[in-house]
Order: sequence, then C-alpha cells, then structure tokens
Amino acid sequence: MRLAELFRTKPLEQVLAEPTAASGQLKRALGPWDLVAIGIGCIIGVGIFVLPGVEAATHAGPGIILSFAIAAAACACAALCYAELAAMIPVSGSAYTYGYATLGELPAWIIGWDLILEYMVGASLVAIGWSAYLVNLLNNLLAPWNMTLPQTWTAAPWGPNPGVFNLPAAAIVLLLTWLLIRGIKESAQVNLTIVIVKLAVILVFIALAAGHVDPKNWKPFAPFGFSGIVTAAAIVFLAYVGFDAVSTTAEEAKNPQRDMPIGILGSLGVSTLLYMAVAAIMTGVVPYHQLNVADPVALVLNHLGMPWASALVSVGALAGITSVLLVLLLGQPRILFAMSRDGLLPEAFSRVHPRFQTPHITTLTTGLIVATASALTPIGVVAELCSIGTLFAFAIVSGGVLVLRWTRPEIPRPFRVPLFPVIPALGVILCLYLMVSLPGVTWLRFLGWLVLGLVVYTAFGRKRSLLNRH
Repeated sequence: MRLAELFRTKPLEQVLAEPTAASGQLKRALGPWDLVAIGIGCIIGVGIFVLPGVEAATHAGPGIILSFAIAAAACACAALCYAELAAMIPVSGSAYTYGYATLGELPAWIIGWDLILEYMVGASLVAIGWSAYLVNLLNNLLAPWNMTLPQTWTAAPWGPNPGVFNLPAAAIVLLLTWLLIRGIKESAQVNLTIVIVKLAVILVFIALAAGHVDPKNWKPFAPFGFSGIVTAAAIVFLAYVGFDAVSTTAEEAKNPQRDMPIGILGSLGVSTLLYMAVAAIMTGVVPYHQLNVADPVALVLNHLGMPWASALVSVGALAGITSVLLVLLLGQPRILFAMSRDGLLPEAFSRVHPRFQTPHITTLTTGLIVATASALTPIGVVAELCSIGTLFAFAIVSGGVLVLRWTRPEIPRPFRVPLFPVIPALGVILCLYLMVSLPGVTWLRFLGWLVLGLVVYTAFGRKRSLLNRH
C-alpha cells in the first residue's frame, strides 16, 4: 500500500457532479426557512433540557454558564468554516465530503467513521433524555392515583437506577425513522412545527423561574476549578451539532449556495443566548449538586412547587428533544449514503427509495442501531463519546478551509469566512483544546473506535474505493 494512495483527494469537479450523475437522486425540497428550522431543531434540545444540569453537577457548578460561552466561541469559528464549505460543495456527506476533497481518502474515512460515532451516539443520548421527560410527564399525570411507570421498562440495565430496557427511547427512534423514510419535505414540516412549540416552552420556563433565582446559589461559581468549566465546555459542545446536521442536507436544498450559510449561521446566535439564560436560571434556583438528573428543567419547576408547569415543560421538552432526534437521524444516513457512493461502504447504502427519494436503507439501519443503543445505555457514557466526535469533526472542517483556500483559490466561494486565516486557525485550536480537556476514559473509547474504523477501511473500503478502481 503506497502512502500516496491513502491521501488521494477526490476531484472537486467530480464531487460537484455527483448529485446529478448518481443513479438515485435525492429530492431538492428544502428552502432557507427549512434549513434554519433544521439547525434550531437540532441545536436547541438536549443542550438546554438535559446537559446543563448534568454538567453543572459533575464538572462546572454554576460556571456552566461560562462553559456554554466557551463552547459557543469555538462553535462560531467552526460554523463559519462549515458555511463556506457547504456553500462551495453543496453535496451530501458534511465534513466527510469536505475532507475527501481537501485532505484525502484516509482522512475522509476517519472523518466519516467519526461522524458515525457523533450522530449515532448523539441520537442515543437524545433518545434517553426524551424518555426521561416522557416518564416525568406521565408520572405527574398518574400521581393522583398513586401510580408510576415501571422502571423495569423505562431505564437501561446499567446506571444509578437500573432497569431492563428503555422502551420509550427505542419507540421514539423507530417512529422517527419511519417518518424520515417517508420523505424529506414531510420531515422538515414536522420539524418546523416542533421548533415553534419548543421555543414557546423555553420562554415560558424563563418567565416562570427567573424571578426565583437566588444569587447565593452561584457561589462558589467554579467549585471544580477552571479546568472543570473547560471540561464541561468540551462536553456541552455537542449541543451545537445542529449546524453540522444542516450541512448534511445540502444535496436536498433548493438553492444551497445561498441558503446553506443562512441555515448554519442563522440558527447559532439565538441558540447560544437561550443556552446561557437557561443555565443561569437553573443553577440560580436549585443548588448545582442537585441537578445531576436527565430532566433538570422539570426538576427546577418541581422544586418551585409547580408540578403543573413541570408537566407543561415536559411536553415542550419532549417536542424539543424530538426535533433534535429527528435531525440527528436525518443527518447520519446521508453521511453513510455519501460514503457508500464513494465505494467505502457497501453499495446497498447508496440506494434511494424509488417513490420517496430518501436513502431508506441507511435510514433504517441507523434507526435500528440507535434504538438498541438508547434502550440499553446510560446517559453519562454517551454524552462524553458524542462530544469528542463532534469536536474532531469541527477541527477537520476548519482545517479543510485553510487547505482549500491555499490549494484551490480559484474556486467560486458564495460565502467566505471573514478574518481568514485567523478564524479557521482558531477553530482548529479551540476544538483541539476542548478535546484535550475531556476525561481520559473518553479518549480511550474514541481511539478504540478509530482503530476499529481503520480495520474496516483496510479490509473493505480501501480496495472497493471508486478512486482505487479508477
């Protein structure tokens, strides 16, 4: 195996021709508002309804507010880089496709394999949070009759309160998988409706709880030190994965050169402000060490003696987390679709449904894997795994902008990253810094996943790659 073969790049002209040259074409049905809603639908969800409490209790304390700000700074640099590449290369595959055109086949495979970890593990995390809020809602409704849902079928077999099988988590994954197979436009319309409900509920929570904030609960602000704040920032970074999901739908956008930057950047600013506001209120109402639960927003309202509001927020949280899960389950199959089209995964993964024009085989495969993982896995493990995968992908995309600006300066760029090369370089540095801040056991799991990916590439992808055949 020659080293040059591992770093052969896919001609950009070939990448851009694929959406029309492929035997099965995805349907171009998404406008700018659809893309913005997809971004908001994925960004605002688990990061606001689940992660602030867990990370405040275990890593940052009230400093979780600053953790979100640090993560947002790194995220902004990466988002600008994503916007440039998504407008320039409007093809399915997100960071995997960008890496293939700029860095070479082996780096692209590593990115794609990493994105599988990011999306599937992220979807599992969100499904577990969705289940927790559903259980809280139903238990509140059943309380007058002194009844609760059996923990046996609402919790994973590992964790602080083990069960046998998390049935609600698996059920919602399979339902959304069916919706995604039915069509991209239908899925986008459902997502837009859910996003409106979600934003309304977040504003209700802020209005109800803001007046009960006790500044004493913010002291000490950083009980685990600044390193704890940075560790939490690295973990909550996964809350910003939404704009990455927007880029996976580039091949289904009506006018991707104009609309992809709108979708990516338009969904970022509002999300960051809401994250920081909710984190500040949450830690100001309830002492941070009591927030290590999967449904901290509901916990805050229960603490304030508002079980009716807790039930209302649980409805909104269910809606909000559903949209996140929907978008994650939308993004992953399109990455597998792109890798299959390049010959790096089995050919069946690049088939398109003749009626619905969706990648139905990869969508079904993703749904089955995520449903199983979410039913059997505790929430803490999947949060850390998802974060390291997200950070690695963002660092690669930021580096890809640097490479393409210097190697292919003549390519038209409908959107250009400002302050080049400072912003892309900062994106790389901040993402790598946050990766280093993650716990060592997370690195071991991540490296183990990458080693498994290299084995699969050596045994299958390298030989069957279309570039290798040519």
